[in-house]
Amino acid sequence: MNLSHFRLLVPDVRECFIFYRDIIGLKVLHGSEETPYAEFHTGDINLALEPLMGNEPHQVLREHKDFSIHDRAALIFKVENVDSVYDQLRSKHVEFVKEPHDTPEWGHRVAYLRDPAGTLIELNQGL
Repeated sequence: MNLSHFRLLVPDVRECFIFYRDIIGLKVLHGSEETPYAEFHTGDINLALEPLMGNEPHQVLREHKDFSIHDRAALIFKVENVDSVYDQLRSKHVEFVKEPHDTPEWGHRVAYLRDPAGTLIELNQGL
């Protein structure tokens, strides 16, 4: 299991995109000022930006009710086989927010869990 990127869940992706691109000077890998998702090269681990879920008319709806409006970050671990890691962690009594499922629009198979402090963790494998 390797940490592949750190995702910040932010209220204004455009504002943060401009900050990380223009002020911090990070190289853009995916996205633009106009997209709801962006990713920057930071070395071995990339930084991603995604909208924070909220109660505004323009809110982003997460795919599952257990994604909290209080989530501000997520750790994304790249694994060889999401289902295998899911089974291993379930055998250790880890509770998952969302079981393994495909996200063809992103080209990944993913599962979600939380650490003891409540940090959102994504297990991620390419399709």
